[in-house]
Formats: sequence, C-alpha cells, structure tokens
Amino acid sequence: MSVEYTGRHYEVTPANREDIEAGLSKIQKILRGKFDAKVVLAVEKHRNKAEITINSRVGPLVGLAQAGEMKIAISRALEHLEKQALRNKTRIITKKRRSHAKWNGEGTAEPPASSPVVAVASPTVEMVAHKFPAMAKSTEVHLVRSDEAVALRPMTLEEAIKETHFRDRDVFVFRDLKGKLMILHRTRDGKMELIEAP
Repeated sequence: MSVEYTGRHYEVTPANREDIEAGLSKIQKILRGKFDAKVVLAVEKHRNKAEITINSRVGPLVGLAQAGEMKIAISRALEHLEKQALRNKTRIITKKRRSHAKWNGEGTAEPPASSPVVAVASPTVEMVAHKFPAMAKSTEVHLVRSDEAVALRPMTLEEAIKETHFRDRDVFVFRDLKGKLMILHRTRDGKMELIEAP
C-alpha cells in the first residue's frame, strides 16, 4: 500500500499519517488486496477538509469530509471509505453467488466443466451425474410490510389484474364490488390465480 500525502495550507503531521495509515490498513483487510491512496488535507477559512482517494481492483473509492478539527475530518473520511469498501465487497459476493445460480437449474446456461459427465460409447449421450436442487431452502424468514400489494378501494377483477401488472406484484389483495376479499397470485409460469377468501 502506497500513500501519497498533499497538504494545502496545512502541514501533514506524523500523527495524521498514523491515523490515516491505521484506517487504510483496516480498509485493506476488507478489500483483501493492495491499493494506492492519495490523501489531500486542506484548510479553507475555518474548515478542515480531508479527501482520501483509493484506487483498488474494485474501482476508485473516495472519502470526503470536513470538520472543525483535522483529526475528526480524517476519521469521518475513513469511515466513509470503509462503508464504500464493505458495500463493494458485498456486491461482489452477491454477484458471484448469482453467477453460480445460473447453472443450478434457474438459468439456461450449461453446467461448468468441473461437474462430472458420463459418456457412453455407440450413440454418444452426455449425462449429468449430479444436479443441485432448483431452489435453495431458506431457514430464516424475511418479512417486509408493503402497502403496494393491497388495494384501498373496491375494484373489479379486470381492474385488479391491470393494477397487479402495473405495480409488478406477484400477490395482490383487493375487495370486489360486493366487499368480498380476493387475492390475485401470479404463479411461476406467469399465469394469474384468483383466490377467494371466505
């Protein structure tokens, strides 16, 4: 990790360097790689500004902060960089997980070359010896409260279907003109299913 310091109307002290390098080493553990950093410490009127730019393999990360004291500005800029680094790390992990899910039965891509394939002589037939389940079982329940899936006024079935498509929902709850509770559900094959509640 190489760090380039610049002071504008401010002299960079050894204490500033220690604080910055300690924070950057923490970020380096998150990003798991070497990077170059440029630090600009400036004083304008009564404001102390800290700008830290990291050029890493995930792209440039920039932390900007200003405060009454330079130490506070540096710590805020480092906090901002740390949040960006964590966000990039989780984005990369989820992207990798999505690419693995493509050949698990969810997408149309071929399985990777490392999966065992059995070949038979005569008519050549390829077989996959092991297939992962199409849907991974989830143990934790994720609840989200949403008002967008519920109609506030009574409506006809046609209006409810249009509203479901417009709101891009798989489940839509509404009351018909007689006041009866109805539920529209979009199945996996894209068909709409009507459930009448008693």
